[in-house]
Amino acid sequence: MFKYTDSAAEHIKLTAAQANGEPVLRVAAKTNSDGSIEYGMGFDEAKEGDTQVQNGGVTVVIDSMSIEILEETTLDYVEIEPGQFNFIFLNPLDPNYTPVKKSK
Repeated sequence: MFKYTDSAAEHIKLTAAQANGEPVLRVAAKTNSDGSIEYGMGFDEAKEGDTQVQNGGVTVVIDSMSIEILEETTLDYVEIEPGQFNFIFLNPLDPNYTPVKKSK
């Protein structure tokens, strides 16, 4: 099941509020010819046939073409470098995915 972290939900809400919109984020994915996965996202409205995932006051919608690719994915919002934050897709189905090792 696709999921997203509280950090991602908070940033989605913040960005939607700045744009005076509803926090409904469309997430999409496609598999490239080399097997890698390309991701996209943007604010949108839910459409018939979309899968909807809700968490923290945010709705994420995913079309039927993308849902299988994103089935085991977690969307997170993290600090990549000091002061540089980005959304990242943690998808074990992506051949370029490297699990994050947590320190003890």
